[in-house]
Amino acid sequence: MIPSDPEALDALAAEHVLGTLDAREAAEVNRALPVDAALREAVARWEARLAPLAGLAPPAAPPDDLWKRIEASVAKRAPAQVVPLRAVASGAAPARPDRLWKTWSIGATAVAAGLAAILFLRPADPPRMMTVLLTSRDQPAWLVEAEGGGLRLASLNPRPVEAGRAQQLWALPPGATAPTSLGLIPESGQARVAPGIVRPEPGMLIEITLEPPGGSPTGRPTGPILFIGRLAPATGT
Repeated sequence: MIPSDPEALDALAAEHVLGTLDAREAAEVNRALPVDAALREAVARWEARLAPLAGLAPPAAPPDDLWKRIEASVAKRAPAQVVPLRAVASGAAPARPDRLWKTWSIGATAVAAGLAAILFLRPADPPRMMTVLLTSRDQPAWLVEAEGGGLRLASLNPRPVEAGRAQQLWALPPGATAPTSLGLIPESGQARVAPGIVRPEPGMLIEITLEPPGGSPTGRPTGPILFIGRLAPATGT
């Protein structure tokens, strides 16, 4: 059911745009959008607010030597000599449809085998995981995404930090007894956690606490929890 409370409606719209709703909730929102003006406005606001996040993920180009590796793989699997078509057309070589067909089929099979080998040997992409850290009033505040074995953090609704204090990011993997510090959050509201500090996994608790300027002096959270959420596999809307 689409909530009538403005804050709950805003939170639902944020999750719809971020793609964190389950299939049933997403379908309900999609059905309501054409007839619910307040929901459409909330979704439009979140789409405009989150659009700059697309710039945080620059396009990745394939490796420079990819085609060389494919060609080398094909050459190893297709030693047969191919008669150039220009030689056939000029009469320098006899037109042998059966041989041309066999040579073409061997080459095509080799290409397919080479591409299949590359795809098979390439490590599988890690599952896309994310969470939206919520305030104590369940308002979306931060977007956290698993990226390349690390984490990426971006503020959805930047707010000033209390004077003389700092915000510190923590992670608590399932089964762990104490959270791991992921460092202080810069004033820009964007941060990256390098791979190796913690391994992102579904169910991992992510939280931000209010700490002294240099961070927690004990290695564990000492201040109040400002924002909290759990990593989960991302789903499309």
